Amino acid sequence: MIWQKFIARFSVLDLITIAMISAMGIATKPIIVPIAHIITGPLLIPGGVVAGGFYMMWPVLGAGLVGKGGAATLIGFVQALLIFGTGLFGSHGVMTLVSYTLPGVTIDLALWLIRHRVCCLPCAFLAGMAANICGATLVNILFFRLPLVPLMLALTVAALSGGLGGIIAYKVLLQLKKTGLVQKTLDDGNSTP
Repeated sequence: MIWQKFIARFSVLDLITIAMISAMGIATKPIIVPIAHIITGPLLIPGGVVAGGFYMMWPVLGAGLVGKGGAATLIGFVQALLIFGTGLFGSHGVMTLVSYTLPGVTIDLALWLIRHRVCCLPCAFLAGMAANICGATLVNILFFRLPLVPLMLALTVAALSGGLGGIIAYKVLLQLKKTGLVQKTLDDGNSTP
């Protein structure tokens, strides 16, 4: 089966890392979202476009730590199952599976297209940016349905905050590399899948 072949590509350590990153992303969401709403409320921008940027830091970080294609997709899927299963943080029902998993797919796709694995600042920025634009677009299609001009403003803010989340993920990976905990990724620049 395809799902079994997909999972078999990951070691037990990879799967533990994916589970921990997924849980940390879900655990930080209730802290990040209210702060983002304070910033975006007066600007009439949906708070999720800013919060999502920092939330997307986690799948980018996980993709860099694991260093294998599909890691971000699996992180998004596990997060969706956690949210869907607990229903704690404003669950969108079954659409949670889509709105959490597709940004992970977007990260993996973006990294595959440029043949990188969160190994440099530009690819980390691109991964975070692509994921948050995807997430903001999905939430708009499923729930908000903003008019064109506010949607473009929201997507621009989503791109910037997602890119910043990717930069934070890369900086965390650099610090982990200095400790010797991360060695299989972050070669000098390009790391092919």
